[in-house]
Amino acid sequence: MVQELLIAGAAAGSACLVYVAAAARVVKQYERGVMFRLGRLSGGVRSPGFTLVVPGVDRLRKVNMQIVTMPVPAQDGITRDNVTVRVDAVIYFKVVDAANAVVQVEDYRFAVSQMAQTSLRSIMGKSDLDDLLSNREKLNQGLELMIDSPAIGWGVQIDRVEIKDVSLPESMKRSMARQAEADRERRARVINADAELQASKKLAEAAGVMSEQPAALQLRLLQTVVAVAAEKNSTLVLPFPVELLRFLERAQQQPSGVAPPTGPPGAGPGPSP
Repeated sequence: MVQELLIAGAAAGSACLVYVAAAARVVKQYERGVMFRLGRLSGGVRSPGFTLVVPGVDRLRKVNMQIVTMPVPAQDGITRDNVTVRVDAVIYFKVVDAANAVVQVEDYRFAVSQMAQTSLRSIMGKSDLDDLLSNREKLNQGLELMIDSPAIGWGVQIDRVEIKDVSLPESMKRSMARQAEADRERRARVINADAELQASKKLAEAAGVMSEQPAALQLRLLQTVVAVAAEKNSTLVLPFPVELLRFLERAQQQPSGVAPPTGPPGAGPGPSP
C-alpha cells in the first residue's frame, strides 16, 4: 500500500513537472508577451518575468520593444527640377503597442520598410536638388511624418528618419564643380576690386598730405631707395624730381661762358651793367 502511494505521488509529481515545463514561459525585460487563447487575444499583454500558459490552448507571442535601426534601400528618382538622383536613408522605430503590432499587421518590420521606401521616393519627387543637398533636416521631418501617420495604427512609433547619402550623375557633379569654381572666382574678383578701392582712397589721402608737405615726398623717395637697395641688385634706378631735370636742360641750352640764371624758374636774364 505504501509503495502504491509512493508510486502515485511520484507520478503526480512527474506530471506536475511536465505541466510546469510545458506551461512555463519567460518574457525578457525588453520584450512583451501577447497572449492568444484558442486564437483569440486574451489576457492582455504579459509583462517581463515568469508566466504560465495553458499548454495546447494558449499561445504566447513575444514582441521586441527595443529601438530598431533599419536601413532603407537606395531609391532612384527624379527631383522636381528634373535631376536624376539615388538616395538612401535609415529609419529608427520601436513598438509601443505590442498587441496592435501583432494583430493589426502581418509583419510590422516589412510594412515599415515598404512605407519608408515609398515615402522616400515621394519626397524625392517633391524636392529640388539643392534641398536634398543642403536642407536635409526639413526633408527628414517630412519623411518622418509621412511614415509615422500609418505606423501609429500598427502600434509602431517612428523615432527618427535620416537621409544618408545622395548620389549624383557624373555630368551633374562636373556641372556643380564648374558652378562652384565660377562662384569662387567671382568672389575673388569682388574682393580684389574692393581692395583696390580701399587702396586708392588711402593713396589719395597720402597724396593730399604730401602736397601740403613737399618734404614728405623726399622722405618717401629715400624710403623707396632704401627698400630697393636692400634687395642687393646690381643696378639701382634713382628717380629725380622734375624741377631738377628742367634746370639741367636749361643749363645745357646756355652758351658757354654765360652763367645760368639764378633767379626763380621762368624769370628772364638780369639787366646788363
